[in-house]
Amino acid sequence: MKNHIICIASEFKGNEFIEECHQAGWHVTLLTREDLSYSDWSWTSLNELRTVPPASQEDDYLREIVNIAVHQPIQHIVGLDEFDVLPAARAREYLQIFKGMSRSHALRFRDKLTMRSIASASGIACPEFLGVFNSGDVNEYLDTVPAPWIIKPRTEVSAFGIRKCETKERAWEVLNELENRETWRDHPSKFLIERFIEGKVYHVDSVVKDGKIVASGVNGYGTTPFKVAQGGVFTSSTLEYKSKERKELEKLNKKLLKAFNHTDGVAHAEFLKSDEDGKFYLVEVACRVGGAYIANVHEHANGFNLWREWGKIETATKKDPYEPPKLKKEYAGIALALAREETPDTSHYTDEEIVYRVNKPQHVGLIFQTTGKEKLDALLVDYGKKITDDFLEIAPVKERYDD
Repeated sequence: MKNHIICIASEFKGNEFIEECHQAGWHVTLLTREDLSYSDWSWTSLNELRTVPPASQEDDYLREIVNIAVHQPIQHIVGLDEFDVLPAARAREYLQIFKGMSRSHALRFRDKLTMRSIASASGIACPEFLGVFNSGDVNEYLDTVPAPWIIKPRTEVSAFGIRKCETKERAWEVLNELENRETWRDHPSKFLIERFIEGKVYHVDSVVKDGKIVASGVNGYGTTPFKVAQGGVFTSSTLEYKSKERKELEKLNKKLLKAFNHTDGVAHAEFLKSDEDGKFYLVEVACRVGGAYIANVHEHANGFNLWREWGKIETATKKDPYEPPKLKKEYAGIALALAREETPDTSHYTDEEIVYRVNKPQHVGLIFQTTGKEKLDALLVDYGKKITDDFLEIAPVKERYDD
């Protein structure tokens, strides 16, 4: 009988992961939301599709997985989206599947307060932070840590739910407003406070096997995700290979993943370089593939696909062990934005460096590949202006993802 893997996907993503599991000879079950069941999944690589209602929580996923186990033994469960990491870990524990992280281990990569506590204890710099539990502690923090501050949800992603506060009075207004909602989901203890630091944000995306980083891509954002969320063109591009920043980030990322005891899989870590003191600070780290087509960017620059390498690692056996990819050192970058049109037409963009066009409703996105950094940077600046003029749509910032 084939080994059986369940892929939880509460968002449409991870086809390459699914394909690699199928290629490895595993029986692949996709567990997704009902409203995503007609998405363009890699159907030829799936043995079974199971669904849960759109507003499902951890218990709903767990119950469906238990129902699946009645008819087909399960050897592994993987969550493909950020919000699937904990449901997958809980299901593994419930079914006593010891391949993969426990729920408490996975929580290190989801709960930003836990994340910062572990990182700072390991000597990795974080903006001064505080969990919102005791009002006296909050007052002392606001009196001693320079403004501005950010109040952010502990388990959301990107810029969702972040509030920037310039004064102590405003910080308390935000916390009291959350308290007055009288819901556990919005309780102030579900948030943390940290010092806002101006600077440039970088991300390191890693493939990890047996505790060793076997492949990684290091990129810089053109604009911080916090600012892009307020409207604009998102860009990310390969960092110069011989740069001081790249070497420092690779060293910092290695230290971070070791501190988090991340032994097998992928990781997406973000670091901010402060304009004030030039130091790198941890923004966040996740045990999944970064969004915004980052995997495609690294594939064109460095020759490996994060989704595919992750799939190969999760399905590797003693008989068919994992083989690290062969790497290359070129440059790639993406310009991505919301578009006014449902299906934006970018056919008038004809530069030969365009190697990928995003095909997603109300999005316009282009990936460029070059052999040199200077040419790539010029293209991203040029197309940032073109996309803004031709397509850009400004969407209101959501406070958080809906359940």
